[in-house]
Amino acid sequence: MAILSDEPDIHIVGEISDAEKLSERIEQLRPDVLVIALDEHKELLSQCGFLLGRYPEMRVLAVSPEGNRSVLYWAAIDIRNKPVEHSGQGLLNAMRESPSWMGAPDSLGQELR
Repeated sequence: MAILSDEPDIHIVGEISDAEKLSERIEQLRPDVLVIALDEHKELLSQCGFLLGRYPEMRVLAVSPEGNRSVLYWAAIDIRNKPVEHSGQGLLNAMRESPSWMGAPDSLGQELR
């Protein structure tokens, strides 16, 4: 949060700790990027699939609580991901990425299965 709040072009529109209210808050706030904790892979894929199915224009930036891994998810016909440089600048770059490359073939990301 400290990295994000210091950036003039990034506005934090909400924070939620109750996962059951996540979809409701996304519906209200319509964020461009949702930042979530990177947890067990299968659970995250299921959650991203549901959220990106409902809000395909949104991106999901998953950051590990240990601070050693980050992944950006987005929807383009299917759910794709791209490793994110795990640094403050890497996270900021992922949030600022233009959606134009997101629908491109897998040269930048790989399909999730």
